[in-house]
Amino acid sequence: MENLLKKTCLHDLHVELGAKMSPFAGYDMPIQYSGIIDEHNAVRHAAGVFDVSHMGEIFISGPDAERFVNHIFTNDVRTLTPGSILYGMMLYPDGGTVDDLLVYRESEPQHYLLVVNASNIDKDYAWMLEQSAGFDVVIDNQSDAWGQIAVQGPEAEQFVIGTLGLPEVETLNFYTFYDTTHVGRRVIVSRTGYTGEDGFEIYAAPEQIRDYWRKLLNAGVKPCGLGCRDTLRFEAGMPLYGDELTEEISPIMAGLGMFCKLDKPEFIGKDALAAQKANGVARKLVGIELADKAVPRHGYPVELEDGTEVGVVTTGYHSISLEKSICFALVDTAHAALGTPLRVRIRKNTFPGVVVKKRFYQTNYKKQ
Repeated sequence: MENLLKKTCLHDLHVELGAKMSPFAGYDMPIQYSGIIDEHNAVRHAAGVFDVSHMGEIFISGPDAERFVNHIFTNDVRTLTPGSILYGMMLYPDGGTVDDLLVYRESEPQHYLLVVNASNIDKDYAWMLEQSAGFDVVIDNQSDAWGQIAVQGPEAEQFVIGTLGLPEVETLNFYTFYDTTHVGRRVIVSRTGYTGEDGFEIYAAPEQIRDYWRKLLNAGVKPCGLGCRDTLRFEAGMPLYGDELTEEISPIMAGLGMFCKLDKPEFIGKDALAAQKANGVARKLVGIELADKAVPRHGYPVELEDGTEVGVVTTGYHSISLEKSICFALVDTAHAALGTPLRVRIRKNTFPGVVVKKRFYQTNYKKQ
């Protein structure tokens, strides 16, 4: 099985560092280096760098590119100016989620970069091709040609400027990017990330990404694995496809309706979302804070005091930043209001908790 796994352009450097490697989305990926807690705290208080070269990059161009992207995407790309980014989803007609993704509006007319989840690259590409009938567009899956790193944390900007020599990032606001040539190669740098902290995602040719990785580590930036990437995004209230968004979990159920522009003329899944918003949904995603240190995990049942099962945990941890046991859970809407007492069954015992806001941790990052 191991030899069937894909490897990112940084794979051998992870092995040299002694990273704990594990399969993820078809890739052999680093889960941790010095430890999840150490890496998590480095991003919260200083800076860390992640290998995210497994993510997918699909470019869409052509006379109908804007109309096509708006057709398959819940957010409204008509509002995007060059150098801007939107978060949103691709949906099935019934409102289930194909994937959540970022759309980058490039400076060339009718050019977009769609950054998709690693586990969904092939599915998303096939979905886009299938939906493109009748549109004059070129859909170019360049995922294997790009490497990507994420530099995250309150000190990220100073390292990207001082260590990598990319001073333009100082001008970037949140969810904007620039496209440049650096040491003779095309580089895309965005002020985005998946940690709740300030930071940048850098796309370039594999050799360039290897050079950036080495420079950042030599400058003292902490290498970080997917383990703390999950604890960081979870604390900041960000969903993970496959847990908080799935073919069965719509953006309305996940509390992400703000990224679905129902005032657009049309998009795939719009009618289903409009009906969900008007009529309500059977289950909603909530945050739960436990009174105990017991750790809730994906798949654990959520119950009422009398033992009636009313939901299921999608992600759970004993929070590193907050030192509390917390989780996301998909629960019956009747029990989803803030302050509702619920219990989480952890093996043979149940532990009391209360429904809270899904954004458990509030960052100090202010540059919007």
